[in-house]
Amino acid sequence: MKNEKYINSIHRWGRWGSFGAIAFMVGIPIVACLIFDCFPSMKLVLQSGSGLLAMFIPIAISEVISYAPVLGSSAYITFITGNVMNLKLPVAINAIELAEVEQSTDAGDAITTVAISASSILTMAIIALGVILLVPLQPVLTLPAVKTATTYMLPALFGGLILGIFSGAAGKYVIKGKLLAVIPAVIIVAIMLALGVPLSTYQGFAIVGMIPVTILAAWIMYKKGIIKVEERAIKKS
Repeated sequence: MKNEKYINSIHRWGRWGSFGAIAFMVGIPIVACLIFDCFPSMKLVLQSGSGLLAMFIPIAISEVISYAPVLGSSAYITFITGNVMNLKLPVAINAIELAEVEQSTDAGDAITTVAISASSILTMAIIALGVILLVPLQPVLTLPAVKTATTYMLPALFGGLILGIFSGAAGKYVIKGKLLAVIPAVIIVAIMLALGVPLSTYQGFAIVGMIPVTILAAWIMYKKGIIKVEERAIKKS
């Protein structure tokens, strides 16, 4: 990034926003416990939370490492508002493709920031509207047809994201054979599953472990000429 003042302001406000979000998330339960005098014992907290922490801390670390190059400056608002994989990441990738800009560039950073900011504002507006209309719309929301339709929402989102990956992002360069880099990670995971390793319990650690495996595989395949970076042919109007 060339605009150092802009980047410094993004980091400053992003850090304050992150601290504020953590304060609200932790503060609301503490205030509720103070009001109702219902503080749980530390032993109970550790027993209940240790399993969740073991799963979600590695997932959170892997998401930051994996998604930051795509999200850029919008990483702060993305991780504060959540819904990364099923909403914010598809929004960022789709915005980059529609604008025909490169990731990790000034233009790409600006596009993803605007897109994810708009997505976050729209999400909060829809949630607020849903809270207001929850009771009036309850007869409609409980219809069998609506329940059936909602089961296809996540598959539709992930399907759109996968189609974008296979079609290739817009930009100056095309990476051919990039999906081959995931083959070693898939083989390792398949072997671990065959050996009876409970990856569903330790999926966060598995994701963190497979990131360097995939990066190393991509680097080796690039050096061997299996994965190639080519300049996209520019269509003349």
